[in-house]
Amino acid sequence: AALLWGTILLGCSCGPGPPRVGAAPLLAATYVLDDANGLGREFDGIGAVSGGGATSRLLVNYQEPYRSQILDYLFKPNFGASLHILKVEIGGDAQSTDGTEPSHMHYENDENYFRGYEWWLMKEAKKRNPKIKLIGLPWAFPGWIGKGENWPYDYPDITAYYIVSWILGAKQYHDLDIDYIGIWNERAFSSKYIKLLRYTLDKHGLEQVRIIASDRLWEPISFVMLIDSELHGVVDVIGAHYPGTKTVQNALLTGKKLWSSEDYSTFNNDVGAGCWARILNQNYVNGNMTSTIAWNLVASYYEQLPFGRCGLMTAQEPWSGHYKVESPIWITAHTTQFTQPGWSYLQVDGHLEGGGSFVALTDGQGNLTIIIETMSHNHSKCIRPPLPNFSVIPQRATFYLRGSFYMVEALQVWHSRLDFESGNSSLFQQLRPVRVWQGRFSLDLNVDEVYTLTTLKRGRKCGFPEPPPPQPFPSSYKDDFNIRNPPFSEAPNFADQTGVFEYFVNASDPGDHVFTLRQVVVQRPITWVSDADQTISVIGNFKWVNITVTCDIYIEKPHDGGVFIAGRVDNGGIYVRRTKGVFFWVFADGTYRVTGDLAGKQILMKGLSGVRDNAWHTLTLIIQGNSASGLLNGYLLWENVTVSEPRNGWAALGTRSFEFAQFDNFHVE
Repeated sequence: AALLWGTILLGCSCGPGPPRVGAAPLLAATYVLDDANGLGREFDGIGAVSGGGATSRLLVNYQEPYRSQILDYLFKPNFGASLHILKVEIGGDAQSTDGTEPSHMHYENDENYFRGYEWWLMKEAKKRNPKIKLIGLPWAFPGWIGKGENWPYDYPDITAYYIVSWILGAKQYHDLDIDYIGIWNERAFSSKYIKLLRYTLDKHGLEQVRIIASDRLWEPISFVMLIDSELHGVVDVIGAHYPGTKTVQNALLTGKKLWSSEDYSTFNNDVGAGCWARILNQNYVNGNMTSTIAWNLVASYYEQLPFGRCGLMTAQEPWSGHYKVESPIWITAHTTQFTQPGWSYLQVDGHLEGGGSFVALTDGQGNLTIIIETMSHNHSKCIRPPLPNFSVIPQRATFYLRGSFYMVEALQVWHSRLDFESGNSSLFQQLRPVRVWQGRFSLDLNVDEVYTLTTLKRGRKCGFPEPPPPQPFPSSYKDDFNIRNPPFSEAPNFADQTGVFEYFVNASDPGDHVFTLRQVVVQRPITWVSDADQTISVIGNFKWVNITVTCDIYIEKPHDGGVFIAGRVDNGGIYVRRTKGVFFWVFADGTYRVTGDLAGKQILMKGLSGVRDNAWHTLTLIIQGNSASGLLNGYLLWENVTVSEPRNGWAALGTRSFEFAQFDNFHVE
């Protein structure tokens, strides 16, 4: 008979469910945890991605104390998710899923290590956990790197210099040590470039920076490493994306560390938590992966952009202060609060007889952590890849502790149960300790549960008072961009979807427009997806129908320059090229247009405006029901344009091409 003191009586369920009165006997199986014959692979940590792209865009605009609370839930040790790794996008001025992130080098002779918000985020993470590992990875590159070609490897010395500059800037300006660097997210790799990157790193005294390749699939990188000993020597980690918990033989044959360097990407409800719980264990059990990194860290972007709420938690309302600690945060804690990078996995099969999995890790100094998950198929589907069928049933697991663990007398117990019937899930609750009797204990496992059993007594489920309730974006919103020393390079709540819009000091202006918002990308970047041919930044409430947008505009490009303001904008992110809405354009040649799309193909009205470049003008767009009208400098320019689709959407501003232009006194009603 299994003796399990403290938590359960003989034959009772350890889970919080009711005892199994008159039920069929549980499937019973035994598992041995032993370190006498050596350990498994070294554990490298659990992390998350900020970027790829602009996924933390709205986080920076939160007021205190809410912003710090969100950061504590993500990074503070023994508090919430307690992440071991933060991976950030090296901004490339291009669309990389939910927006663009600015580059530290827009142009060849330009360097600025204060753009965007990833520097700030890395510092905030380090402030909370000085041991957190930092990874940088580009999704896109500024156009000058390719000298007109949409390809970063024609001039590999330039690309390597650009990436190493980012690493050096992180240290010089922010005292941040980057631990790992990637190649090009989910795109082709170049062996020549990877070798040159290693050479350039070493030349600049960055020998400690490790290289991850290729942030795509296991192949062809694994095969190429097996036949190219020089490449094998410079790649430290093989990182695959969305591997479905499986690896390939060639990857194992390299002898390198194997990571799921991007995974999850799933809506952050309880099914998302089930997905995360399953892959956190099974990436090692099935695939020998010693790190799993979630895309994304925190859903801090407008929810109607692609992959809304696919973060470990949600913080998409800086105007209200509302945020939500979603269940994946507490699933993360089951592993992160009771392990550290540098621990080792035990050599175990890891599959439970009744379905589900377990991993066991040790610090090599007598501490032991066991994480068990019993996620069912339908409650643990990730967004990708497709999940083959499997079944999980209630079961009794008996564990025998051998080797240095034989003398363990008790294990702390943390438990989560995802309840898909009542919706009343129990997350990361501490139960009474399990007593280990002569190196043995038993546990009754139900379906859709996670257990952590550990010798460590440091776990904590922390929290703050409830944040403010959710509120829609303000129905009247103004920004005059009059800020002398902005904390960030971008104005609050504007979400750039092609191009980069930054605070600008217009030193030559006599006074009314000294501080403006300027579009600064003047060459099409080396893109990751199909950026628009126009630049655009969206703002506001996607549900807006009747809307008035007013903005002062300044075309800088002579002859064929142009700018727009817009309403009912219905798309962004990776789908930005297909964006529709009501767009009011004025051009440097003195003409105007009204179009139903960003591409400018669906012309609703056109005519002469008298607008010229290098002069300030005020545009007003009024959309009411099925009708739109436009004002120039307060005077009606066009009216009674019929608009039927889309029915709602954001406000926006932007330019005709990749060109300099300025905006001021933005107002939406």
